[in-house]
Amino acid sequence: MYCMPEKTVLFKEIIELEKKVDATRIPPELKEKCLRLVERLSRMIKYGEYSTEYERVAHYIDWMTALPWDKKSEDRLDLKMAKEVLDRNHYGLEETKERILEYMAVLKLKKEKGREGEKARGEEGIMKFMRAPMLLFVGLVGTGKTTIAYSIAEAMERKFARVPFGGLGDPLDLRGQSRIRPDSEPGLIIKALRRTGTKNPVVLLDEIDRVTEEGRASIMGVLVELLDPEQNMAFRDHYVDYPIDLSEVLFIATCNNTSNISVAVMDRLEPIQMPSYTDEEKITIGKDFVLPRTMQEAGLDKEAIKIDADVWPKIVRPLGYDAGVRTLQRTINGICRKVAKMIIQGKGKAFQITTANMKEFLPTW
Repeated sequence: MYCMPEKTVLFKEIIELEKKVDATRIPPELKEKCLRLVERLSRMIKYGEYSTEYERVAHYIDWMTALPWDKKSEDRLDLKMAKEVLDRNHYGLEETKERILEYMAVLKLKKEKGREGEKARGEEGIMKFMRAPMLLFVGLVGTGKTTIAYSIAEAMERKFARVPFGGLGDPLDLRGQSRIRPDSEPGLIIKALRRTGTKNPVVLLDEIDRVTEEGRASIMGVLVELLDPEQNMAFRDHYVDYPIDLSEVLFIATCNNTSNISVAVMDRLEPIQMPSYTDEEKITIGKDFVLPRTMQEAGLDKEAIKIDADVWPKIVRPLGYDAGVRTLQRTINGICRKVAKMIIQGKGKAFQITTANMKEFLPTW
């Protein structure tokens, strides 16, 4: 004998799931599949095990209705504006910036050609013309590989997501787990799409050379599918179990060196070398980029810190040569923290750092 109020609640849950599926624009085949799962739930009310199955179905439908099947952002392919963004966020790297602008120019031409040939080619031709190049930034730690990916997304006005590969050892982390497993979830790529809410974001595959040795071969196999324009039009995530079009995603990968990356993956990427910075370049970066930003983040006024020219070489190279700007950033962070503390203690409101007093401000190593 059933408790009618409880049974009524269960049917309400099922009806809510049906409404959620009907109200969302998802591919027809996938919608039919979701509705079949809901229909199966209604039959399980009579035979038990409803609660566990409901959680699985509700979780699956939540993911399917949240993915951006037809939502995309409009690209801003203005080369002049893009150059302004790159110059504002990064000093130097002229060759790298030029390569990025060339890629954006190609994307703009492809988009225009796609519009011109829309009627003649149909949907298949549009997807062909909208495929984006796959970039690989190669360089030492701190040379700006990750931050320039953010700038590309900002320049194009696309959403941005980062997928870290450091220590990744299981290809299922990328491809997702089958729904028959307990606590199964989609892979990192699908999660990135859900976070951005668009089908054409910039997705950063960060440090693809730092996957574990045990899982390297299988992870490289998944990367080939992600980066190959002939395959990523129908990427299969084990949890979603439905082909997902990733052809409009702009994938950007980074690595410290290419020796641990398979030939098949390298064949599908456009490598761009990120050069090391000279001391002169670091001084300019410190003065014009790092110090103003760090002072703002620390709540300091623009006039709170003045640094003499002959102090900057000590700030740039406190321990010896460093290819990137990580040490420079840490040193300037330390200076700003010391000044903030001195202001709070009432020792002054503005400080001039000279060779005579720099030991008071520079962090000790």
